Amino acid sequence: MTAPVSREAYRTAKDRLERFAAEGAPEHLREIADDLLAVARLLGREPGLRRALVDISKPASARDELLRSLLTGKIGDDALVLLSDLVGGRYGRPAELLGATERLSAEALLAGAERADELIDVEDELFRFGQIVDGDKRLAATLGDSTVDGARRAELARSLLEGKAQPSTVRLVELALTGFGGRSFQGALTRMVEMAAARRDATVAYVVTAVAPTDDEERELADRLSRMYGRHISLKIEVNPEIIGGISVRIGSDLYDGTVLRRLSEARAALTK
Repeated sequence: MTAPVSREAYRTAKDRLERFAAEGAPEHLREIADDLLAVARLLGREPGLRRALVDISKPASARDELLRSLLTGKIGDDALVLLSDLVGGRYGRPAELLGATERLSAEALLAGAERADELIDVEDELFRFGQIVDGDKRLAATLGDSTVDGARRAELARSLLEGKAQPSTVRLVELALTGFGGRSFQGALTRMVEMAAARRDATVAYVVTAVAPTDDEERELADRLSRMYGRHISLKIEVNPEIIGGISVRIGSDLYDGTVLRRLSEARAALTK
């Protein structure tokens, strides 16, 4: 979302969601998320509806009336008022309303997981599932292929996750399969991991190491990075023997690459000059 009014509308909806989260049960927040996801799917199928709901030639009250005429009685009142907040904004492109609805549904799922004391589990499960998919070329190709029917891909993801992951994780993975703001499937999972960490006031550090660290080594690294950045750090560790030794750490746009593989590559490049 780029337009200032659309950002303001999203902040209004997000603040209202946080008030619902402070008062509501996890089940209610999941119901809100499911309603928002259903509307996001509707907006994805109906470009004409997206255009009508962001048409700045019409007053916000008329757009809100259209929204309510379509959805009253079909979704819960709390989800409807959140959508009303979003429709009150001004968007540069109709797709931005779809993106805002998807993002708010993800925040509702994460808020429900937080209320159920499952947020850390959801964050880790999203990251681990991303690793599993990334490590299986066939699975990655199937789940990441937008030309494959979305229902089939969602069914495959559910078959891999149900009974092994929190319900909120399964729902978030299904949302990631739809593109989540125009991202690739892996990009969507990464963004959701970072959104989950942000709810805990944490920043994600992606760590690649040749050998799995001990618990003490993880704590030491997390503490050191927390002191460097002045905030809590959530480590996401990938074990990759191909780097031979050492460690790389990526936090946002910062990359610290101390792997043996990098040093060998630099030495090889220097010798060929």
